[in-house]
Amino acid sequence: MKIWYDKGGDYLEIGFEKEKGFMKDIGNDMWERNEEGKVVSISIFNLKKRLKKGKSEVRLLLGASFKETVNR
Repeated sequence: MKIWYDKGGDYLEIGFEKEKGFMKDIGNDMWERNEEGKVVSISIFNLKKRLKKGKSEVRLLLGASFKETVNR
C-alpha cells in the first residue's frame, strides 16, 4: 500500500496496487482508479475540508478481499 499526500494541493492518494487504470468520479471530491474491474487506488481532493475541527481522521467505506497463496 502506498499513501501519498500533497499538502499544497490538499490531495491524498491511497494506492493498493500498480498505478495503471482509469479514474472514475465517485462523488464528493473522491475518485477511484480501476484496472480490470478492481479498485487500485482512491484519491481524495480537499482533504482538510473533510476533517472536522479537533478530529484527525476521514472514514472511507472500502471493500477488500484477501486470498491465501501458496509458494512452491
